[in-house]
Amino acid sequence: MKTLILTFALISQIGIFAQSCFAPVEVLVTDLNKKPYAGDKIVFYGKKNHKVFSGISNAKGVFVVQLPCGDTYDIKVSSVGEEQDYNTLEIPTLGPGEAFQEMKLHVYYELPEEFTLQDLKFETSKAVIQSSSFPSLNLVADFLKRKPTMQIEIGGHTDSDGDDLMNLQLSKDRANAVKTYLISKGVSEKQMIAIGYGKTRPIAENTSTSGKQQNRRTEIQILKK
Repeated sequence: MKTLILTFALISQIGIFAQSCFAPVEVLVTDLNKKPYAGDKIVFYGKKNHKVFSGISNAKGVFVVQLPCGDTYDIKVSSVGEEQDYNTLEIPTLGPGEAFQEMKLHVYYELPEEFTLQDLKFETSKAVIQSSSFPSLNLVADFLKRKPTMQIEIGGHTDSDGDDLMNLQLSKDRANAVKTYLISKGVSEKQMIAIGYGKTRPIAENTSTSGKQQNRRTEIQILKK
């Protein structure tokens, strides 16, 4: 994902006779042109209370979350296969008889057109997904289920070692393995196409171990947002 830029307006008014200290935060999620994102999940991690709060934006890009006072929260955007760090938000402790009446937070970022599944691992020379990859793929599934109109391409890629035709078939099989897994988690088959590119689209030189490792990858390309 591209670097996220934080801009938020935090407006609070103090009320009276509050029985507990919670800050109702209205969150607006948009792209950089302020077009609302529907179905986006924003997560708040409390640094002191170690509690996790989240919300999913509606058609207008809005949701409301109640955050306990007296803590600082790490804000993360749940995107394609990962939770992307956004920024932090401090909710101060209020005095007796005080309460927050209104707080507004504007989260905006640009969804990437392509994304490499960094935590996706296969068994060597096979299209068998290692179990350590499941949490990352589960995030992809959750993301796509929240955005039923989105369509993606799952692209499999290999390095240049070995037979070209075998590499092409392996890349197809691995892309299809990812698609099959996502379908098993409830993603509509109509949202995805799986394509194998073999060695034809390297992103690094195939002359080093690190370069070959970069070329052995699975990419998500967003075809329709």
